[in-house]
Amino acid sequence: MSELTRVHLLRHGEVHNPTKVLYGRLPGYHLSDLGRAMAERVAAAVADRDITVLVSSPLERARETAAPLAEALGLEVRTDDRLLEALNVFEGLTFGVGDGSMRHPRHWRSLRNPFKPSWGEPYRDIAARMLAVMADARRDAAGHEAVLVSHQLPIWTVRSFIEGRRLWHDPRRRECALASLTTVTYEDDTIVSVAYSEPAGDLLPRIGKPFSAGA
Repeated sequence: MSELTRVHLLRHGEVHNPTKVLYGRLPGYHLSDLGRAMAERVAAAVADRDITVLVSSPLERARETAAPLAEALGLEVRTDDRLLEALNVFEGLTFGVGDGSMRHPRHWRSLRNPFKPSWGEPYRDIAARMLAVMADARRDAAGHEAVLVSHQLPIWTVRSFIEGRRLWHDPRRRECALASLTTVTYEDDTIVSVAYSEPAGDLLPRIGKPFSAGA
């Protein structure tokens, strides 16, 4: 008899980032008050689910998002580097044509290949590490559910890979809002479906979607 297991990929909540830098893997970026409220909302939404495994990116914003889930579910949070944000050469800089790092010609060569991409970790490498950590979570939570707290680009990249889309894309078109859940269902060790939900959707800032390489 086949066994169903669900692995939920949770993007962290809003980050306090008043200077609007691409923080990437930099330490010291924590959830804002709104981000903490988002995490609490997700914890309430999943509290009654059959979740037996909780793993987080080691970055502060991800661990802070995982904390209320751990309390609600009675689980310990493990960390795994495979859930980290993607590497990016613009980390620590602002990003824009008129007011950011794009003003400086020295950065232009980093944009020469959007298909790999030339400014950071290859999309295929991101998908491979995410699939690997998801497979481990599926094994550990076999027949139950797991939550993996990660970041927008890794979640969107692995979802695109699973659904057979090209990996290069317009960042403004990612369906991966703050504190959203991308749910991957396995039948035994085979992925059979992907679903998307926004438990904290009513808390999302009603603004456009800027480029967000540090999310």
